[in-house]
Amino acid sequence: MPKISLNTTAPDFTLQNFQGETVHLSDFKGKSNVLLVFNRGFM
Repeated sequence: MPKISLNTTAPDFTLQNFQGETVHLSDFKGKSNVLLVFNRGFM
């Protein structure tokens, strides 16, 4: 895993939200705060 320094811009990535829509981190550029929650899926 590459080392990431503090106070640097996060790399852009793509995930699906809880409604199944594709969301890019770059969609939130310019927002002051972004909260990401990674839940484990149970099947």
